[in-house]
Amino acid sequence: KAKRSSGASESGNAIAGEVLSSLKKTLFVIGSCIVIFIAVRNSLTLHLQNFWGASGNFWQHQWDKLLYTFGDDPYNLLVYGTLIVSYVVYWGVGIFYIFMDMTMRPEAFRKYKIQPGTNEPVSNWKLLKVIGVVHFNQTVVAWFCVWASYHAMQWRGYDQSKSLPTFHWVLFELAVCILVEEIGFYYSHRLFHHRHLYKHFHKLHHEWQAPISVTALYAHPLEHMIANLMPIFLGPFLLGSHMSTSWLWFQLAQLSTLNAHSGYHLPFFPSNEAHDYHHLKFNQCYGVLGVLDLLHGTDDRFRNSKIFSRHIMMLSLTPARALFPDQDQDAKPKAVVKKSSKSSKVPHKTNEKEVERKPEEKIE
Repeated sequence: KAKRSSGASESGNAIAGEVLSSLKKTLFVIGSCIVIFIAVRNSLTLHLQNFWGASGNFWQHQWDKLLYTFGDDPYNLLVYGTLIVSYVVYWGVGIFYIFMDMTMRPEAFRKYKIQPGTNEPVSNWKLLKVIGVVHFNQTVVAWFCVWASYHAMQWRGYDQSKSLPTFHWVLFELAVCILVEEIGFYYSHRLFHHRHLYKHFHKLHHEWQAPISVTALYAHPLEHMIANLMPIFLGPFLLGSHMSTSWLWFQLAQLSTLNAHSGYHLPFFPSNEAHDYHHLKFNQCYGVLGVLDLLHGTDDRFRNSKIFSRHIMMLSLTPARALFPDQDQDAKPKAVVKKSSKSSKVPHKTNEKEVERKPEEKIE
């Protein structure tokens, strides 16, 4: 019993240490981005002001122009504004990946494929099916959800002032939204992997073991509402966020999931190896940040695989697969000669059938 208790304690300490390490890395990345952005904010704003010919606060001026052009009706901004902005961003980015997957150009980007040989090129019929389902989710399903969100926000109360929130408050709200999404998405996503729900709902999304970018919203309508939209909406709802902050957060979340499903581990982009591995193995890496996966042990196989070593942001143009290959390609298989059953004193000619190649180590 003492040994079991000691082992459990050591295991608990190890998990706690890994969770703390992941949190430190996340905070370091967020903190570094904040410091860099603060450092260049004034210069960036000045250049933007000069470029656009704006006076005063650049962002406030742009927001005022938007309200003047389209009106400041809360319903139109939250419902139609959210739908239009989200649609433009999704397909504006998605069309770039579709072009690469259909034409296999530019050639230089092929080396960044996470699963080489898949969707090269992508099937036109499969792509058309995805486009149809995604459009249904973005129009019918999303409209209903955004309409319900508007009434929920009206009931809860939120910042409807014409003045934009301060820079630091926006960063704080984004940090909260990221954590809320991690919790909401992890547990709802894992729920849809339950055997009684998976075959009816989530199986549609997992038709793509090697996903492409626009499959991000390729999901059953019920799953899209509960697992995709609700975790993203919860943050602004709890905080009563300004419409501009909500739009910013919605698009950051959308860009994140487009990257996660793209199938390309591009330089200077956040690593999407974990979610690609989820599509490949089905029951690993349910979350966004990976903190809850580590806490619940739902990324153990991923962490023990060669792919985990590639799960970093690449800060050079060298592909992750080149830096961390599946196996040592320079190692040549060795010939193994079977020993004769006769005495070693008796000379024995090696038969060709007795020469076998040592199998290469299989890496998950």
